[in-house]
Amino acid sequence: MDDDKKAYLSSFLKVIPPVDFCCVYGSSLHTTNHDKSTMVDYVLGVSDPLQWHSENLKMNADHYASWMVLLGGAKLITEVADEIGVGVHFNPFVAWNNRMLKYGVVRMHDLVQDILNWERLYLSGRLQKPVTMLVDNLDIKDVNTVNLRAALSAALLFLPPIFTEEDLYAKICSLSYMGDLRMFFAEDRNKVKKIVQGQFDLFRSMYKPFLEEYEGKDFLRFSSSENHHANISQVYMNSTNERKVGSLI
Repeated sequence: MDDDKKAYLSSFLKVIPPVDFCCVYGSSLHTTNHDKSTMVDYVLGVSDPLQWHSENLKMNADHYASWMVLLGGAKLITEVADEIGVGVHFNPFVAWNNRMLKYGVVRMHDLVQDILNWERLYLSGRLQKPVTMLVDNLDIKDVNTVNLRAALSAALLFLPPIFTEEDLYAKICSLSYMGDLRMFFAEDRNKVKKIVQGQFDLFRSMYKPFLEEYEGKDFLRFSSSENHHANISQVYMNSTNERKVGSLI
């Protein structure tokens, strides 16, 4: 993402209370996407959601569902996210600067625990896919390397002996959707394929260090193909599989 677009997306943060973490994701990351009707998706990490929502309600009450504001305000918003949801409160369909956006608010402790332990495999699943980080006060980018390595290892356990680079990223992308009933009913069945094909180079840059490490240890072997997407073969040895499983524990 170029600096101008990043600065534009960061400007939204001026109209909400301060956050410790912010990333944007989805089709808004595509370098070829200049469609202003495309919704921009944010994840915001804060130390205290109750306090943050209390402040944001004073600044942007229209971002929230009216019934939540009337029936309980920040306390209800936080409790619903913690007890019924996945620890994240989303405000969708927010109109801002001639764009529509959606933002989810999560407690920083919960974000880190999901990244490290896959407690809900929700935001950790999101961070296994390309995102652009706009604020990272607690070095979530570094913490997320644990998540990326685990996602790669899990995907390899599901894949056959020989597969393509696109197959690998599609399997990684699908991990967080496994068991999600929306993928059988409401969601686009080709969603994973579209995500990978639309952001292939971003997936490649994310996982390149780990793939090079596995290649160096002779866990994986690469060969070129006509479309410049590598063909990959797994070297099956007990130590290799133990290493893959070990990265998930």
